[in-house]
Amino acid sequence: MSLYCGIACRKKSFWCYRLLSTYVTKTRYLFELKEDDDACKTAQQTGAFYLFHSLAPLLQKSEQRYQAPQYSLLELERLLAKFGQDTQRIEDSVLIGCSKQHEAWFALDLGLNSSSSLNASLQKAEMEIELKGSFTDLRKALFQLNTKDASLLTTALLRWHDAHQFCSRSGQPTKKNVAGSKRVCPSSKIIYYPQMAPVVITLVSDGTRCLLARQSSFPKGMYSALAGFCDIGESLEEAVRREVAEEVGLELERLKYSASQHWSFPNSSLMIACHASVKPGQTEIQVNLKELEAAGWFSHDEVATALRRNNPYTQQQNGTFWLPPKLAIAHQLIKEWVEKPSCSTLPA
Repeated sequence: MSLYCGIACRKKSFWCYRLLSTYVTKTRYLFELKEDDDACKTAQQTGAFYLFHSLAPLLQKSEQRYQAPQYSLLELERLLAKFGQDTQRIEDSVLIGCSKQHEAWFALDLGLNSSSSLNASLQKAEMEIELKGSFTDLRKALFQLNTKDASLLTTALLRWHDAHQFCSRSGQPTKKNVAGSKRVCPSSKIIYYPQMAPVVITLVSDGTRCLLARQSSFPKGMYSALAGFCDIGESLEEAVRREVAEEVGLELERLKYSASQHWSFPNSSLMIACHASVKPGQTEIQVNLKELEAAGWFSHDEVATALRRNNPYTQQQNGTFWLPPKLAIAHQLIKEWVEKPSCSTLPA
C-alpha cells in the first residue's frame, strides 16, 4: 500500500511540475520580450497582431459569433503598403501576451497618430471595408466576444501609451521600448511603467436581497454592484465601507474578499471584489445623486432571472434591468450571491 501511495504521489508531483513548467516558461518568455528589444523584434516576425482604431478593436462576424482576427507581420506590412503607410508604424505595437507555443501577440492602433513616425491615422471606414470587419467600442465588444478574446483585448496598453507620450519632469517626448512595457525619457532618464488604479467593487446584501445601482454613464437598463476608487492612505476594508456609506448611506456589518480583475475602464483599474452585509434593520437607502442615478434592493429571483437573459440589448426595449457582461467581475460577484446567498454574511 505504501509503495502504491509513493508511486501515486510521484505521478501527481510530475504532472504538477509539468503544468507549472509550462506557466513558468511562458511567463519568463514574456519577461524576456519585455526586457530585450532585439528578442521582441524577433518575436514580431512570427507573432500575431490584433488591430484597433482609436482604441476600438477590429471584430469580424462569422455566422452568429464575433471574433477578433489575428494578422501576421507579412499581412500587416501588405495592409500598410496598400494604404500608403510604411512599416515603421509597426513600432507602435505593444505586446499583450503569447500562446503556450510562445507565439507572441501584439496590439496595433491604426487610428492614432503615430508616435514613432510621421504617419497620420488611417481612415476607419476604408479600413473596415478592406478588413471585412468593424472597429467596435471596447465596452460593446465585451458582450460579443468569447472570454479569451475579450480578456486579451482588455490588456492592451494602447490607451496608456497614447496618454503618456511626454515626461512629467522635462516635458520632452518619451520613447517606448519595443514591447511597450515601459516608456523612457531620453532627457531625464526617467522610466515610466504602466500603472493601475485600485478600485473596490462591492455587492451588498441584507441576507435575502442584494443592492444594485447604476450611474448615468451606464448603458440604459444596466445595474451593477457599487464601485469606487481607493483613496490615498486607505486600506481595502476602509475603502469598501466608505464607498457604501457615500453612495447609498448604509453602514456595513461584515465584508469578505472575493476576487480581483484588471479592467480597462475608465483607464486601467485593478478591480477588488468583495461581498458585504448591512447591519440588521438598517437597509434604508439614501442615494447620493452626485454619484449614482439610481439604486435599489433586488430579490434573489429577480437577480437570478436577470442572469439568465442572453441579450441585454433586447432588455432595453421592454424596460427590464440587465447585468454586466460575464467577463466583468461584477457579474461574477452577482452570480456568486445567487448561487450562495450566504457568501455575503460571513464574518470579515
